[in-house]
Amino acid sequence: MKELGNGVFIREAPHEEVSPANKGGIANVGFIVGRDSVLVTDPGGSLADGEWLKARVRERTSKPIQHVVLTHVHPDHCFGAAAFAEEQPQFVGHHALKAALDARGSYYRERLADVLGAENVGDIIYPTLEVEDVAEIDLGDRRLQIRAHRTAHTNCDLSMLDLSSGLLFPADLLFVDRVPSLDGSLSGWLAEAERLKGLGAVRAVPGHGPAIVEFEAAMDRQIGYLSTLHGETRKAIEEGLSIDEASRRVAAGEGAGWALFSDYHARNVIQAYKELEWE
Repeated sequence: MKELGNGVFIREAPHEEVSPANKGGIANVGFIVGRDSVLVTDPGGSLADGEWLKARVRERTSKPIQHVVLTHVHPDHCFGAAAFAEEQPQFVGHHALKAALDARGSYYRERLADVLGAENVGDIIYPTLEVEDVAEIDLGDRRLQIRAHRTAHTNCDLSMLDLSSGLLFPADLLFVDRVPSLDGSLSGWLAEAERLKGLGAVRAVPGHGPAIVEFEAAMDRQIGYLSTLHGETRKAIEEGLSIDEASRRVAAGEGAGWALFSDYHARNVIQAYKELEWE
């Protein structure tokens, strides 16, 4: 864990795929300690990863864990939730998260079990506090603003703003150094990126990348990639390229500085093509 100050602790994750060695711990996760209670911001990528995170909380405080934020449906961010169930927190999620877990959760769980073993995966946990627009959580001496976003990285993205420090937690609405992964709407993600910039945050904790970054510069770099993806995909559609050909050609030169580009970029093109061919 890295201590960022003001009671914020973040695990800076490696740019890897899930493996027995990392136990699904491939996303930035952490916790915030307030006067009265603790909030966990994404509980990890598996039961084993969540138990690791809970142990790190207990090394630093005995205060109750009253909130666990599930920023979206992807397993590297929410499948550690079962490790916190005995704490009986409020599990905070987007109003569309339950439906997304119903649609995908069993599949994700089976694939994780294939890699990690069923004993390390844990049960699917649903949100008990669903955010429709904006909600506020008070940890005693600090308020956290939770915002539900329109379809962007996924259809169930949350971000969080620490009102006491101005630190923004955009989760996977911001990737740094690891190539963004599109699983929702490219046009929507570009729109929500601008919405996040409008909050005026100076520093942020991305879903993947360094534990803390200068927000505007990091988001502008991501917007550059997403904008190129958008423009070149639209051009490919206009020129009549097939989806397979587009996946090989669109923005193929944008890989410099992005980890896992060869693993995810072609998928991003396919997702963008499916969206933009109907606009």
